Amino acid sequence: MKSQIAAANWKMNLTLQQGETLLDEILAQPYQLNHNRLVVFAVPAPYLAMAQQKVAGKSHVFIAAQNCYSKKSGAYTGEISVEMLQSLGIKWVVLGHSERREYFQESDQFLAEKVNIVLEYNMTPIFCCGEPLQVREAGTQNNFVAKQLEASLYHLSAEQLQKVVIAYEPIWAIGTGKTATSEQAQEMHAHIRAELANKYGADVAKNVSILYGGSVKAANAAEIFGQPDVDGGLVGGASLIAKEFSTIINGLK
Repeated sequence: MKSQIAAANWKMNLTLQQGETLLDEILAQPYQLNHNRLVVFAVPAPYLAMAQQKVAGKSHVFIAAQNCYSKKSGAYTGEISVEMLQSLGIKWVVLGHSERREYFQESDQFLAEKVNIVLEYNMTPIFCCGEPLQVREAGTQNNFVAKQLEASLYHLSAEQLQKVVIAYEPIWAIGTGKTATSEQAQEMHAHIRAELANKYGADVAKNVSILYGGSVKAANAAEIFGQPDVDGGLVGGASLIAKEFSTIINGLK
């Protein structure tokens, strides 16, 4: 059964002390979590050990890395391997965020290699996909996202694919103040699920969690998450405010 997930992406924000305080404030709130209703915090790499200690013993709450490298080890100064993450107890990794694709030129093939190694170590990749504004304005977003999925995921077996969480990011709605309507979010999520069904079959597709990653806030979370093919969100700015993110968590189906 697919999970409903509230995932926080802190990006390159907060000091260690601010991060500790934020986690304490969020974790102090009462939530109705279970195997089908999860919370994930993707924190900056220097804070992974701290965050992992904070959630120790808490059910259905996980820490994610914001990135990893495609090799197990070696002379790759400044990079983080999955072995390092696994040694910290980290089980989730965000891959292919639009900022990684844009600022660091991460290609679909490079991301396929990252997906492979994360799955090899029995960790969960949150694989990001989505279109920039010019593609949306041209009306070719469906084909654009389908090609991203094909290039980075379609080499996987059906069993492997069901271990991947997909996050759809309308890049034009990230940090711009623009927000896709809940109908636009549902339309793309339904398209992604249909594409997966065409490749792997409907039974596989229905088991893949697809998160929405476009300016989710406390005010719109419940409406967006209420769409049939939206299984939660990958939340940026609003995840840095305890009250906002707590409301978003409670908006999960």
